[in-house]
Amino acid sequence: MVKSKVKDSAEYLAKKAFFDKVLTIYGRNAVVEALEDEDVTIHKLHLSNSNRDAKVLDSMKKLAKKRGIEVVYHDKQALSRISKNAKQDQGVALDIVLEHFGNEDSFKQQHKDYRIIALDGINNPQNLGMIIRSCTAGDIDAILLPTKGTAQISPLVIKASVGTIFKMPIIKTSNLKETLSSFKEDGADIYTLSSYAKVDYKEQHYSAKTIFVLGNESEGVSKDIERISNLSIAIPMKRGVESLNVAVTASLLAFL
Repeated sequence: MVKSKVKDSAEYLAKKAFFDKVLTIYGRNAVVEALEDEDVTIHKLHLSNSNRDAKVLDSMKKLAKKRGIEVVYHDKQALSRISKNAKQDQGVALDIVLEHFGNEDSFKQQHKDYRIIALDGINNPQNLGMIIRSCTAGDIDAILLPTKGTAQISPLVIKASVGTIFKMPIIKTSNLKETLSSFKEDGADIYTLSSYAKVDYKEQHYSAKTIFVLGNESEGVSKDIERISNLSIAIPMKRGVESLNVAVTASLLAFL
């Protein structure tokens, strides 16, 4: 009985770890593009029974068959629950496996030193995609992405990232403040970006464990996050420019 419970627990944790990496996208163009890209790991293709015959749907089925991907049919209401966007799913949804998605604990086990960019209230999907692209290209080990209050991975984000979303480690958190505090206990230094800060970001010495926090496009970093940070740093501006787009700021930090 005890062994059975341990086995059940292990199986549950394994399934949870797998589905934590699964992202469901929707929309016919986005789904076809993902199916065509063999570098993208796919779990299932979901189609609505109410779909009328169309060449694009035939292409999806052929691609799924070629790649050995399971195709599941649903009524319209069930598909809308899967896509979570009945108005725009166009009767299709696709489960993508983001191999580099993970949690804080698994990341710490794999990285002794790290440089992370944390996002606090970034609402624009295009900004998120461009941030991911810059971080992937630069010297950033992971992006810390809250599951609420920030833009989430979507077809628009995938497009803006130009596919780099499938290469960049992303740590999901349901509570950014608690996760940052945990990293701080692990020895990480936390820096917030502010146009009002006195310290030039290029003049600061950074430790082996560093986290940069980028705030909301209009309001900046939240007060709760500012309170637990080690220091606020600034990117100096000339000619009266007040601030940079948050994605541009991420680029500068990624290549710091």
